[in-house]
Amino acid sequence: MRTSRPARIGQYTALLAYLVFLAFPFLWLLSTAFKPPRELGSLHPTWIPKDPTLGNFRQAFDEQPLLHAALNSLIAALAAAVVAVLIATPMAYVVVRRRTRLAKAVTGWVVVSQAFPFVLLIIPLFLVLKNLQLINSVPGLVLVYVVWALPFALWMLAGYVRAVPPELEEAAAVDGAGRVRTLVSVTAPLLAPGIVATGLFAFITAWNEFFFALVLLKTPEKQTLPVVLTHFIGAEGVADLGPLAAAAFLATLPSLVVFALIQRRITGGMLTGAVKS
Repeated sequence: MRTSRPARIGQYTALLAYLVFLAFPFLWLLSTAFKPPRELGSLHPTWIPKDPTLGNFRQAFDEQPLLHAALNSLIAALAAAVVAVLIATPMAYVVVRRRTRLAKAVTGWVVVSQAFPFVLLIIPLFLVLKNLQLINSVPGLVLVYVVWALPFALWMLAGYVRAVPPELEEAAAVDGAGRVRTLVSVTAPLLAPGIVATGLFAFITAWNEFFFALVLLKTPEKQTLPVVLTHFIGAEGVADLGPLAAAAFLATLPSLVVFALIQRRITGGMLTGAVKS
């Protein structure tokens, strides 16, 4: 059915409004990062800084160890993404291909676990990490991130496994391949778009996470970037707006760059390679 012209105009208008809604916080953050203190205190703020400056960025790096905190966040996010994908991929394969009561129970638990708030998890996680002597350590934080990302990673990859034709695995079994060989050589290459998307989700979630890092990391040299950003807010709740905006803008760049580099592979790979000719 062909869409009428007024309907198309309405669709494009709604899409444009949605894009503006999504882009507004980032654009305002970018504008604030380049404004001098005089413009930040103006009663009539403007979108484009009249006298742009890099002073906020210099001040942000002078006041806080942003590079070291970014390195901690990068290590934690990459490790959590890799471990979550390595665990979730075979789990998703088993849950989808072996339709037992246990597999259904695991799927139901995955859905239910997403409703748990952070506050309910932090106390038992803290006690477990304390017994393992992993409090105030990046490996302990990675373990928490893996636990938090694993249910949704499993749910995402299960959808991709269902899209892989079982006939391909049956053909591999006829050729003498076992379950592990089939997963590694046949199913996993077809799951590449899903694995990349799941890894990206786990990475961004860990990179932006604040609550667990705030509770579990105590010493400044172990803190991640989201926690360090709070140091730009004074004891009375007054924010050093310019340096805070500059640091927050730099903190958003890795997620944007990673997504921009692999988004074609995600969308293109989903449309190819899933059907045996």
